[in-house]
Amino acid sequence: MRRYPVLLVGLVAAAACSNDVVVVNIDRPQNLFYVLDPSGDPQAPAGILLHWDPVPASDLAVYRVYSRPGSSGQYDLRGETTSTTFHDTGIPDLDYAVSAVSTSGDESALTEVEVDERLRLSAPTYLTSTSLNGAIYLAWDDTPFTSAPDGFMEYRIYSTGYSIDQNLCDATWALEGTTVSPEFVAAALENGIPRCFGVSAESIEGWESLWSPLRYDTPRPDARNVVIYADAANQSQAGFRFFQDLNGNGQVEPGELGLVGAASTASDFTIHRDPGTLQLFVAPAQASVMLYALSPVDDLTSIDVAPVSGFGSTQLLAQPGFGYVFEMNGGDGFARYGAIRTTHVGQNFVIFDWSYQTDPGNPELQVHGGLTTSEAQGMVVRRR
Repeated sequence: MRRYPVLLVGLVAAAACSNDVVVVNIDRPQNLFYVLDPSGDPQAPAGILLHWDPVPASDLAVYRVYSRPGSSGQYDLRGETTSTTFHDTGIPDLDYAVSAVSTSGDESALTEVEVDERLRLSAPTYLTSTSLNGAIYLAWDDTPFTSAPDGFMEYRIYSTGYSIDQNLCDATWALEGTTVSPEFVAAALENGIPRCFGVSAESIEGWESLWSPLRYDTPRPDARNVVIYADAANQSQAGFRFFQDLNGNGQVEPGELGLVGAASTASDFTIHRDPGTLQLFVAPAQASVMLYALSPVDDLTSIDVAPVSGFGSTQLLAQPGFGYVFEMNGGDGFARYGAIRTTHVGQNFVIFDWSYQTDPGNPELQVHGGLTTSEAQGMVVRRR
């Protein structure tokens, strides 16, 4: 829903003698509104894009766009356009106005809008993080949305380098991504390299809030804190394989363990989001699955031995803290066993710890069978 902070009918732009009656044969534009270009600095937007409805006149020649720095005084002409939009680069003026001009030279009354910074949202009050393998999970309070749901557009996540020795974030920030949820996975990061993060809230007009408190974290390689997405959110990162013999040598190698990829029948399991309830499910693909217990388990290490029976192909509700055990066909007459413990179930993704037993037929589940975990899976956050 678009908010219109100020919408005024201006005076006729064409000058006339005080005793004359000016007849203007063209209507003024309607429904003028703006969208700012966020820059990361809430006090200095990068520009403004004006929108208005087309004037239904066969003799329409152009639209004229005006602006002024204050709420009174003369307007300055910014330009003319045949489009129903106009982009102005740089920090916007306070007031903008648009008129329609006919082919005979008649100019309509002005339609005005105020670029009202009072529409800026509040900032998130806290920012937390969790170290992942080649990624960082971020979460913050949803106050900017809950306090103004009709004016909320999205959250903007920024990142930069971080110096542990100096306890300082670098000065050059980059947009990591945007989301409408109060959580985000910054991925495709290099393990062992600290990063600093900040989050702002953007209104539907493009006003950017002050930033959240800054937070630094460092991604690390581990068999813990693996993230995969729901199939409806990111099909290419919704599947998981405990082990895949990529080079066909029959040996379990580090780069062949714990693989995140596309959801398919070749996956051991996928994360499925039910389109009706929007709940996330652990959906077995080529593996069979069962709950390890009917209540949450304290840690991944609590899942020490796979059960001898009870596995099935029915998808199970993804719940934080619960353990799930998988049975796979090893192709040599022996089963393979793996387990996960979900540490977080979000709106679009699940974070979990995993273990896998490389010994054929052995139900003992140690964390990744004593082997090194795979490298980062290369999940991509597209930057604007």
